Amino acid sequence: MADLAPLTALNRAIRDNDVAEVTRQLSGEPGLRAIECAPGVSRWEWDVTESRLINPFGLVRGGYLSILADAAMSSAIGSVLGDGELATTAEFKISFLRAAKPGVLRAEGRVVQKGRRVAFLEAQIRDARGELLATVTSTWTVMRAD
Repeated sequence: MADLAPLTALNRAIRDNDVAEVTRQLSGEPGLRAIECAPGVSRWEWDVTESRLINPFGLVRGGYLSILADAAMSSAIGSVLGDGELATTAEFKISFLRAAKPGVLRAEGRVVQKGRRVAFLEAQIRDARGELLATVTSTWTVMRAD
């Protein structure tokens, strides 16, 4: 198995609510940033204004909403992993409830249940007014380095 030291350091930053470090390691996109990390929960924000993120109809591309949800769920699961554990996405389902207009989007990821081998997570994405735009459910495989 790969060296887990970087993952252990990331999970420590998540548990310590070091949002600057969590953002640096997980965001992958300009402007996407962690707001809060707590046990089993994380909150992210993204001011979506770049033209590449917007479709020809002037709406945020759905794949980018998936990136936002994945960041929220990744840090939520990281907050409850023990030393030597890692988790990877096994299944991901997003339901788009409303079109997302450019601007500030917020996501909250939450661990519903974590077992020794499987974890269940969910996320919600909202606009700046609090309108629910998308819901996400996901199954994660939990593994140990040993």
